[in-house]
Order: sequence, then C-alpha cells, then structure tokens
Amino acid sequence: MRMDTIRFDEQGLVPAIVQDSRSKEVLTLAYMNEESLAKTLDTKETWFYSRSRQELWHKGATSGNTQNVVELRYDCDQDALLVLVQPEGPACHTGAYSCFSETIEGGTVKPTQDRFAILNELESVIARREVEMPEGAYTTYLFDKGVDKILKKVGEEAGEVIIAAKNRDAEELTWEVADLLYHTLVLLQEQKLPLDAVLTRLKERHET
Repeated sequence: MRMDTIRFDEQGLVPAIVQDSRSKEVLTLAYMNEESLAKTLDTKETWFYSRSRQELWHKGATSGNTQNVVELRYDCDQDALLVLVQPEGPACHTGAYSCFSETIEGGTVKPTQDRFAILNELESVIARREVEMPEGAYTTYLFDKGVDKILKKVGEEAGEVIIAAKNRDAEELTWEVADLLYHTLVLLQEQKLPLDAVLTRLKERHET
C-alpha cells in the first residue's frame, strides 16, 4: 500500500474498520491519519488517531490488548480502510471482544442466513470466549485447560461419532457430530487457524 493512494478527509483522517481475521467479527471503528497509518504499516500493530484527544494512540499500549495486523485493505473510493487483525485481548474499552456487541431491537431487518450461518456465529462466539474468558462458560474452561484438554475432547467426540454411527442411531449421531464440530472449532481457534483456511483447502481439493 502506498500512502498517496489513500484519500484522507479535510481533517486528514480516514476511517479504519478493524476486523478479526479469523472469526470475521467487526471489532471496532477508529480513525487513522498519515502518521498512525505509517506506524501501523511499520510495526504491524494498530495505531489510530484520537479525535477527542487529538493525538496518536497505540491500541494496547496500556492494556496489553494489542492487535497484530494480518492485512490492510482500502475500498474502491480509497477513502476507508479495512484492517484485518489477530487481537491479543478485547477490542472494546469495556472489556468486550467487540465494540459492536449491542443490537437495536426491532429496528433492523435481519438478512436471510444460509444453512452454514451457525458455523460463522459459533466461530465468532468461540473467538469472543477466548478473549473475554467469562467465568462459568464451558468454552472458557477448555481454553483455560489448554490444548491437551481440547485434543482429548476432540478424540473422545470422534470416538462417540463412530459408536453412534455403528448403532445406526440418527439422533445420537446428530448430537455427537455437533459436539465434534464444536470442539474442532475450539481447537482451530486455539491453534489460530481460521475455518476459512479449511474451507479453502476443501475447495481446492474439489476443484482438482
């Protein structure tokens, strides 16, 4: 990306949408000027310009919740940025995974969801759990115990899928496959491997 490609507004700013590169969840909307964009490109961590304080700020400088930049894109009008990151903690100052955690009840039209929408939603929830670690949540427990516990659960659920299939029990098989998919998504998140990478590999295999 060349700096002269970006069209900054009359205040010398450009909006930057920050998105989790793995879950695709939108984390926050902030603003960059030329200096903060240059620092972002140089350090591979997000830097922004605070319109209220009128100064640069490095995301995570005080909290430790930095955002490692994976890719930086600009839109067709060259006046907005999309920053794909791997977050090292909550994006929101409230401690939430994303600044966009509230919905407007009754005021929006929900788009028609495809049959795999639940996988996207579940991937986002799992990513949020790893960051926020809410007490009492089973996903928190898995991340707290670490990769060995997660791998053990994946192995157990795979075995239970086999047993259910051998029993010709459709209801049991439905439950066990759901459990296997969930624990596999937890494993992918722990390994920092997005589901998109797996889907891309499947697509490549199908095409060949």
